[in-house]
Amino acid sequence: MTPVGILGILFLLLALYCGTDPFKHSAISEFPDFEAYKVDMPPWEMVPMVRDKDNLLQKSEIKFLNQVQGPESMAFDPLGRGPYTGVADGRIVFWDGEKWNDFAHTSSNRSELCNPKPSPLSYLPNEHICGRPLGLRFDKKTGDLYIADAYLGLLKVGPEGGLATSLVTGANGVPLRFTNDLDIDDEGIVYFTDSSSKYPRRNFKQLIFSSENGGRLIKYNPHTKETTILMTNLQFPNGVSLSKDGTFLVCCEGCPG
Repeated sequence: MTPVGILGILFLLLALYCGTDPFKHSAISEFPDFEAYKVDMPPWEMVPMVRDKDNLLQKSEIKFLNQVQGPESMAFDPLGRGPYTGVADGRIVFWDGEKWNDFAHTSSNRSELCNPKPSPLSYLPNEHICGRPLGLRFDKKTGDLYIADAYLGLLKVGPEGGLATSLVTGANGVPLRFTNDLDIDDEGIVYFTDSSSKYPRRNFKQLIFSSENGGRLIKYNPHTKETTILMTNLQFPNGVSLSKDGTFLVCCEGCPG
């Protein structure tokens, strides 16, 4: 058989393997009802043209290179200390001016599985065990740190750190699948996003390609322990931020069609 024929057979076998996925290696093998969703791009006149003409980000100084893995959100405590950030192995660490120190963690099931690994992606298979803190905000009055953990929901830890306490793991009978970001108003009310009702963080690619609209914007009142759903049918809601005067809130939707 000629080399071209051999390559043709190999290509055919590869196509059959990819098409049938006999060993369930595909990223969507866990989701038999997965459907890709076509996202139509908006017309050019709707695309924002505002840009940083001075390239300020390119001129910024890179800090802490290779010192922390997978930092997501940063926060400073009421005394201005920090930054504090959540990292890929499930810890929340803070900078004391000289080095990074452990401050808190969200999972009570931490083990050697959570030990340092070569890259942030190496932690994905065990994130549900080790925890994955994403959004962080301090309550300026109490000094408590509120944490949006992708797998464990909304949590809180006191000014001394340690193991965080679980506050919210579901809303209206639906579990939090992908708790993402949060913000706190002057009264201590917490606003946070649940990015999907179906896909956890480790399946974020499936969430993007499916354009699943099970995301929610949720409010938590720590005084009454009440949870209120403010918005539903969101596609990958992510960042949350309150205005300085607290009169409105903005939420970033990750993949709207």
